[in-house]
Amino acid sequence: MTRLLFVHGAGGEDDDEPLAEEFGALLGATVDMPRIPSDDMSVEAWARPIRRGLEASPDVVIAHSFGATVLLHVLASVPVPAATLLAMPDWSAAGWDVHQYEWPTVPPEVSLTLHHCRDDDVVPFSHLALASARLPGARVVEHQRGGHQFEGAVGEVVASMRL
Repeated sequence: MTRLLFVHGAGGEDDDEPLAEEFGALLGATVDMPRIPSDDMSVEAWARPIRRGLEASPDVVIAHSFGATVLLHVLASVPVPAATLLAMPDWSAAGWDVHQYEWPTVPPEVSLTLHHCRDDDVVPFSHLALASARLPGARVVEHQRGGHQFEGAVGEVVASMRL
């Protein structure tokens, strides 16, 4: 069976569970979603459980929001063939300007796909353009609706995935 590593967003231990389960159901995958508490928002505190999840060699890696940010940090040293990043914030001066979360360089052999919904009310849609400029090799997919949680858009994300 296909194994999905789903990395939730900040505070998303509960909120992102239905999202992860919907991806799992549509992909026919078992879902591994490490529950990362928000009491320590350092990159390293979040990176540890993500690295452990990657050690299990998942077939599909999807990360949401802040989880996508930290996944990029992990992929700089532990590359995987592909990752799907949902509603990822840009932390550069042009985005939310939080230096500690700015992404490192990801090896070019990692195939990245960025998804963002135009009606996201948490991470502005403009962050997608910022991310695509900083990750020029990434595939970019825009969704008209779905908000921050990709409500009604998960099927579109799965349909666009290159498995």
